[in-house]
Amino acid sequence: MGNRSTFVSQFKDSMHKYNISKGSSFYAIGLSYKKADADTRGRFSLDNDAKQALLQQAKANGIESLIVTSTCNRTEIYGFSQHPYQLIELLCDSTNGTVEEFREVAYIYKNKEAIAHMFRVGSGLDSQILGDFEIISQLKASTKLSRKYGLLNHFSERLVNAVIQASKRIKTETNISSGATSVSFASVQYIFKNVQDITNKNILLFGTGKIGRNTCENLVKHTKNEHITLINRTKDKAEKIAGKFNLLVKDYANLQEEVSDSDILIVATGAQRPTIDKHIIQTKKPLLILDLSIPKNVDENVQELDNVALVHLDDLSKITDETLESRKAHIPSAEAIIDEVKAEFNSWLETRKFAPTIKALKHKLTGFASAELETQRKKLNDFNEEQAALISNKIIQKITNHFAHHLKDDAISTDDSLELIKKVFQLEEPQKSNV
Repeated sequence: MGNRSTFVSQFKDSMHKYNISKGSSFYAIGLSYKKADADTRGRFSLDNDAKQALLQQAKANGIESLIVTSTCNRTEIYGFSQHPYQLIELLCDSTNGTVEEFREVAYIYKNKEAIAHMFRVGSGLDSQILGDFEIISQLKASTKLSRKYGLLNHFSERLVNAVIQASKRIKTETNISSGATSVSFASVQYIFKNVQDITNKNILLFGTGKIGRNTCENLVKHTKNEHITLINRTKDKAEKIAGKFNLLVKDYANLQEEVSDSDILIVATGAQRPTIDKHIIQTKKPLLILDLSIPKNVDENVQELDNVALVHLDDLSKITDETLESRKAHIPSAEAIIDEVKAEFNSWLETRKFAPTIKALKHKLTGFASAELETQRKKLNDFNEEQAALISNKIIQKITNHFAHHLKDDAISTDDSLELIKKVFQLEEPQKSNV
């Protein structure tokens, strides 16, 4: 892991900056395409087995709620901890990345900033290709996995649902995702711009995951090429896609032969190590390789071959066209929707903050009422038990509602008011939320 103790020391020195209290706070820690290149993202990527191992370790470490996402463009952890280093350590222990590398390219958000970050990510505003909503399905799947491991508290579930709501509204109420723009579409655009006579070229698609399927569909739709071959380690998956588009499928054992026969090789295998290197390429004719995988699934050594041109996903994501430019005009509308949904969530969060105090106040007032009713019951022969209880309950409800409305007022300090209420009514200290 390298000199981890140095990083721990630096984090501890910044305790005041992070305003760490005895309780847990909500953090978003991670890295993305903005500062981390493909190689670095690859070292921090998590496949399904690694995600589950990380969640199991988090559970064993006593973390109450944690969501982990890992895509081509980012790896992130959203969770509760006393200090963000607990989450950073989980990530580094579960990947090939080091703490030092993380420090160079990472971001750490706390509480309200962490909430805002999840909204931007889930709404496609932080995507490498603006308006790409693929991340929201990843977030849903990650949330489902956290629930399976008992690592999803009420706060996290409510937050994810709010982010999903914002994402749906942005997708339906704005045109930020209009037009055909994605990594798979960018791949086809690149081929069109750099390969002549595309209709007659031999194209091999290796890997039929989601990106592979989308790329295949775009190839068929836009190139009108009838020389597209699919190879996947699990052949039946490739056959299902091939049947839909009437394409050719070859066995994984024929990979080297098919690569040598290809003009264009598209790799979307999603493996943790390179699946293509220079030794598998036996042809001398020009070969364009597009690597759509994170971690990179094409070894850099293929560039030692004079006839090979290698293009990676990050290069394709930089392709900008009129579609992307037009999407930028819809950012303000998307941000307005996020602000609206986020305000609703924050309002719920504030209510959650003072709810224990209101509950304790109601319990205290009910005790006052019960004691007074008992006194009046002994004094009055014609005491109307039912009517007295009804009036008492209504008065208690009006008083607690009055305090609740006061605490919701943005013009007053909620914390100061809570302290005053607890002091005046001698309430027991309720459990606090640090978010």
